[in-house]
Amino acid sequence: MTGRNPTNRRDPGSPAVYGEARWPMAAAVVGVMALTLVLPDDLRLGPRWLLPAVEGLLLVALIAGDPGRIDRRSVALRALSVALVGVLVLSAVWSTVQLIDDLVHGGQETSSAAGLLTAGGSVWASTVLAFSLLYFELDGGGAAARAHGMPATPELAFPQQLSPELNAEHWRPRFIDYLYLGVTNSTALSPTDVMPLAPWAKIAMAVQSLVSLLILGLVIARAVNVLA
Repeated sequence: MTGRNPTNRRDPGSPAVYGEARWPMAAAVVGVMALTLVLPDDLRLGPRWLLPAVEGLLLVALIAGDPGRIDRRSVALRALSVALVGVLVLSAVWSTVQLIDDLVHGGQETSSAAGLLTAGGSVWASTVLAFSLLYFELDGGGAAARAHGMPATPELAFPQQLSPELNAEHWRPRFIDYLYLGVTNSTALSPTDVMPLAPWAKIAMAVQSLVSLLILGLVIARAVNVLA
C-alpha cells in the first residue's frame, strides 16, 4: 500500500503523480443519492433512507481515507470504491427493472404523463451517473492507479490515447471524460469517440445501452399513449 509523502513533496527522479480532485466523483454520488430519494417507493430498492445512507457512509470513508486528490493506492480504499459503485449500479438497474414492470402492468406513476416522465427521467439520470462512475472506477485500475501511470494497453481508449499527434503523453482521463462517455452511450446507444477494448468495458457499455433503450423507448411510448 502506498501512502502520501508526509512532507507532501515528491522524491527526485520519481514518476509524476497526476491525482484527480475528489469532488466531481463525490458530486456524482450525491446526485445519485438525491435522485434515489425522489423516486416513487415502488421503484426504490429498500426503504427511502437505506441506499442513500449506505452510499453516504461509503463516500465518507473514501474521502477520509484519501482526501483532496485521488492518488493513494490502497487495497482497502479500492474495495470501498468498488463496493460503492456496485451499490449505485445495482440500485439503478433495480429501478429500471421495476419501472419496466410498472409500465407493463400499470404502476401508479404510469397513469400520469408528468409523473411517468419524472420517474423515467430520474431512473435514466441515475443509470447515466452510476455507469459513469463504473467506468471511472474500473478503467486502468481506478483513479488512484491512473494517477501513478496509465496502462500500456487501454481498456477504454479515448481519442487522446489513439491519436499520437495530440502529444498527450501525460494526459489522464478525468471524471468528466467518463461522464461524457456515460451520456453519449445512453443517447447514441453505441460507442462514439471512446472505444471499449477490455471485455468488461464492452459488457458494461452493452448493458448500459440496453437499459437506456428500454427506459427511453418504453417511457416515451407510454407517455405519448397517456397524452393521447
